[in-house]
Amino acid sequence: MLKAAIVLLLLATVISLFSGLFFLVKDEGHGSRVVNALTVRVALAALTLALIAWGFFSGQLTSPAPWHF
Repeated sequence: MLKAAIVLLLLATVISLFSGLFFLVKDEGHGSRVVNALTVRVALAALTLALIAWGFFSGQLTSPAPWHF
């Protein structure tokens, strides 16, 4: 369940990134739609990082790295 939420958030982040690019090209840098799209992207990325950290902290996510304790 946690992995699916992380994948969905990453997908939403990419969609938000491309919508920001679309608004940048369409509005030629004038307007607030670019800023809103990028604000949403930053919030989604922060939420994704928080979910990953929580997953490692709770033990739902593990790392196969040999240096991981």
